Amino acid sequence: MNALTLPDIAAQASRQALPLDWVGMCGIALPVVFDGQRLSAKADAGVSLDDGEARGIHMSRLYLALEMLEQENLSPALLRRVLQSFLESHEGLSHNAYLKIHTDLLLKRPALISPLAGWKIYPVSIKASLKNAMFHVELKIDVPYSSTCPCSAALSRQLIQQQFVDDFANKSLQHADVLAWLGSTKGIVATPHSQRSNAQLQLRLDDYLDDLPLIAAINDAEAALGTAVQTAVKRADEQAFALANGQNLMFCEDAARRLNLALKRSPGINAFHVRVVHAESLHAHDAVAESRWNWEAA
Repeated sequence: MNALTLPDIAAQASRQALPLDWVGMCGIALPVVFDGQRLSAKADAGVSLDDGEARGIHMSRLYLALEMLEQENLSPALLRRVLQSFLESHEGLSHNAYLKIHTDLLLKRPALISPLAGWKIYPVSIKASLKNAMFHVELKIDVPYSSTCPCSAALSRQLIQQQFVDDFANKSLQHADVLAWLGSTKGIVATPHSQRSNAQLQLRLDDYLDDLPLIAAINDAEAALGTAVQTAVKRADEQAFALANGQNLMFCEDAARRLNLALKRSPGINAFHVRVVHAESLHAHDAVAESRWNWEAA
C-alpha cells in the first residue's frame, strides 16, 4: 500500500479572500513558572491572518510553542520569544502575535501582629503582543481588601455620643464609670459598616523591564490601601485589623485615588487603569470608582 501525504487544508486558498485580525485558541491548559512556583494556568494564543488568500493558520504550531513557558520563569523576554516563535512558524501569513495567560498567584502573607501566616490567591492575567515588531506587556491583577464607610463611621460616632449624653446627663463623671461604659455594649451602640472590596489593576509595562512586577504591584497596592484582607489570625491580629480599618476609612473614590498615586510612583509602569469595587453591606448594589493614567494612549 502506498503511503499517502496527509492533507493540509489550512494551506488551501480561501474562497473569500479577507484578512483576519486574530485567529488562534483560547483556554489552553498549561503550567507556568513564576517566582519559583509552578502554577496552573490557561492561555489564549493567536496571530493575525494577514494573507487574505490563506484559508487558515497552523494552530498546532502555536500550541507547541507554548512549551517554552513550562521551562523558564515568566519574564518579558520569555513572552517575546514565544510570540516571535508564533510569527516565525507563520511566516508570510501573519505579522502580529498575541498571548494572554490567566493564573492564580499564591503568596504567603504574615499576620499583622502574631507570628502566624497564611496563603492568599491573587488572580492575574499577563497579556503580551508583538505587533509590527512592537512588543508590549500588560498585567491585570485583582487585589482584595477591606473598606469601612466614612459616612457610616460618622453616623455611628454620633449615636455613641447621644448614648453617652443619655447615660451621663446631669451626672458627675467618674473615670472608672466612663471606662466601664466604653467597654460595655452601650459604649459601642452603633458600628460602621465595612465590606470586602476588590481593586482591579491593569498595568502597562515599560519595554526595558527584565521581570514582571506582579508581587511589587500587589505590595504597593496593599500598602496604599492599608487594609489588605488577612489569612491566619489571633485576637491581637483581629484587633489590629479593626484599628487599621478605623484609621483608613474609605469611600471607593478614596481607594481609587490612593492607588492612582501609589502606581504613579511604581517603577516600570507607564500606564494603568484602576477599578475598585466596594461590595457594600448597606446596599444590595456595589460602589465603583475608576482611575486611568496614560491609558488612552496605551
